[in-house]
Amino acid sequence: MTFTRSGRTGGVAAGAAGLAGLASLVADETRAGFLLALLDGRAWTGGELARHAGVAASTASEHLAKLVAGGLLAEERQGRHRYVRLADARVAQLVEDLAAQVTPSATARPRTLREAGADSAMARGRTCYDHLAGRLGIAVTNALTGLGLLRQDTGFALTDEGVSWFDGLGVPLVRTGRRPLARACLDWTERRPHLAGVAGAALCRHTLDAGWCVRIGSERAVKVTGKGERMLSHLLGIQAETLR
Repeated sequence: MTFTRSGRTGGVAAGAAGLAGLASLVADETRAGFLLALLDGRAWTGGELARHAGVAASTASEHLAKLVAGGLLAEERQGRHRYVRLADARVAQLVEDLAAQVTPSATARPRTLREAGADSAMARGRTCYDHLAGRLGIAVTNALTGLGLLRQDTGFALTDEGVSWFDGLGVPLVRTGRRPLARACLDWTERRPHLAGVAGAALCRHTLDAGWCVRIGSERAVKVTGKGERMLSHLLGIQAETLR
C-alpha cells in the first residue's frame, strides 16, 4: 500500500485533491453567479453572463475557461458565437444542493425594489435546470404526493398510478442513461424537496409547451398563466391562490 508523506493513501490523496479543486471552482463569487444563472437550463454566451455578473468580458472568459476545464460547464459553438451551459443534470443538482445550504441570514437583502420583485418572482416559481422549483414546484410535488401519484416516505418514487397519470397527460417518461425516474431536489428557497429526475423534467417541459407557465424576466422565474391555474386545479387540486 502506498502512502503519501501525510500518511494518506494515494487514492485518498487524489480524491481529496479533486474535491478541493472542485470546491475552489465554486468558491469564486463570479463563477458561482454564472452557475446559478445557468440553472435555467439554457445556453448563454460569455457576453450575456458577463453583463449578468457585472464583470468585463475578458474576466468572464477567464472564469468560463476554468469552469469548462473543470467539467462543470460544456461549450457549444454556432458560427462565431460560443455558448456555455451546465455540463449535465448532475452538475445542476450539485449547484442547487449547495445553494440550499446557504442560510437565509447569509443571503444579502435586495438593494432595490426591482431586486426585491425579482427575488419574489424566483421564490414564487422558477425552473431548477429542467424542473419546477419554488412554491410552484413544492405545490406540484405535494399535490402529486397527496393524490398517491408520488411517494416520499421511502425516497422519491412514482407509483404505478403516477406513471399512468403521466401517460394520461400525454407526457412520455423516457429514461436516458442512469437518470432516475423521480428524484428529490432540496429547494433552496422553500427548504423542502421538490420533484426532479425524468418525471420532473417532463412535467416542467409540458407546462411550458402547453402554456401553463411562461418565463418572466431574464432569469429562471416562471409565472403560472390563467390556463395553467385552471389545469393545475383540475388535474391536481392546487388552489390558484397558492400559485400567485
